[in-house]
Amino acid sequence: MYFFEEQVLDKDRIYLRSEKEGSVTYGELDCFCKEMGTHMEKRTLVFLLCQNTAGSVLGYIACLRNRVVPLLLDCKMDYNMLKDLICHYEPDYVFAPKGHQGYSPDERTQLVYEAYGYNLYDISKETETKLNEDLALLLTTSGSTGSPKLVRQSYENIQSNAESIVEYLELNEKERPISTLPMNYTYGLSIINSHTLCGATILLTEHTMFEHEFWEYFKAEEATSFGGVPFTYEMLKRIQFFHMDLPSLRTMTQAGGKLSRALQKEFALYAIKAGVKFVIMYGQTEATARMSWLPPECVLEKAGSIGISIPGGAFSIVDGELVYEGKNVTLGYAKCKEDLAKKDERHGVLYTGDLARKDEDGFYYITGRKKRFLKILGSRVNLDEIEQILKGRYKDVCFACTGVDDRLDIFVEKGAGLCSEEIVDFISKKIKMNDGVLQVRQIDSIPLNHSGKIHYRELEEM
Repeated sequence: MYFFEEQVLDKDRIYLRSEKEGSVTYGELDCFCKEMGTHMEKRTLVFLLCQNTAGSVLGYIACLRNRVVPLLLDCKMDYNMLKDLICHYEPDYVFAPKGHQGYSPDERTQLVYEAYGYNLYDISKETETKLNEDLALLLTTSGSTGSPKLVRQSYENIQSNAESIVEYLELNEKERPISTLPMNYTYGLSIINSHTLCGATILLTEHTMFEHEFWEYFKAEEATSFGGVPFTYEMLKRIQFFHMDLPSLRTMTQAGGKLSRALQKEFALYAIKAGVKFVIMYGQTEATARMSWLPPECVLEKAGSIGISIPGGAFSIVDGELVYEGKNVTLGYAKCKEDLAKKDERHGVLYTGDLARKDEDGFYYITGRKKRFLKILGSRVNLDEIEQILKGRYKDVCFACTGVDDRLDIFVEKGAGLCSEEIVDFISKKIKMNDGVLQVRQIDSIPLNHSGKIHYRELEEM
């Protein structure tokens, strides 16, 4: 039985606690899914404009349960990008927050259902959208919310990954995770999936971890866990997280990029002192969510490692590239409406695009991206490695590296108060590179995408 289907549970158990809508029980979830299902035809396509609210999560579960395929999008995405996607894929429905400024129904649309602050619009169209029978969910590729390139996930993909996460994190119905990431981002969605599977209570807030209202809600609702990307943990240190009193906290997870070794060790030491599990994870949208985890008892000894493969998965290294096999490897990409009918193109094998090594104990380490290389004066330069060297030298400073062959661009925030000449001198000596090919660019802030990762494309266009 899939995690999103009606379960034999205590129907009065709280499924969601939302700052906006209050509590929703598992019994009310079942009723909502049945009601919404009467307004949608099965095997159709819906654009779901996501928020961390009850209406958004319930709409997602209702789509899966009724065999309607949702494309999850940030409700704050640019209007023109949304309009282009609608023209590109021609959805049958749009599920959007009431009064949403980015979606304007036209004469082709009809409001057919409304609940929990959301409206369901039926879009009349002349042609039918053909969907592969295994297709369950569509997500944008990381960092490209406006791109027509989507990841096709199957019902088996999301079920197997949720089961694996529940197993290695040892989740149960007593968990109370709090939302810290967008649900249209694969990491944020995996938290919803895994905790729905184990019958937990999910706490929803649209406040960020950098607002005092978030921590008030965290304490009032006795949240037990949160997840974050590297930027999240960099900022947590800045806001004096180590001095907070959070007696209900049991687990912290990190994914979405490589955390510096120094910061990983700081949070590991905090976790040991506080009696909290700190779990480093690695994943991609193309693998549904998670591919590896670093057991918390190894987080100090194996600092910098992504750990071992998740239950049910397996790693290998082919010509330096990390390759993953498992039931959570997705069906492939879609670049147009016709691609939604495609069959499984990966057959459980994913070439990650990450370069990696394995140590003598079987733990894996990401050493860079296959495409994050430049050729400088005839030598290959790993941009991720340069960033890690800089972060190791200048603690708590955010750097980003881009460039073209024979020119390396190093971006740093003006507020860090660093001298460009000093950075150039340090890197040129550290990696034995002519300082004439280095360029330091001081900017107001490093741009981040919706999931908190560095937006390299925007930097390249500066």
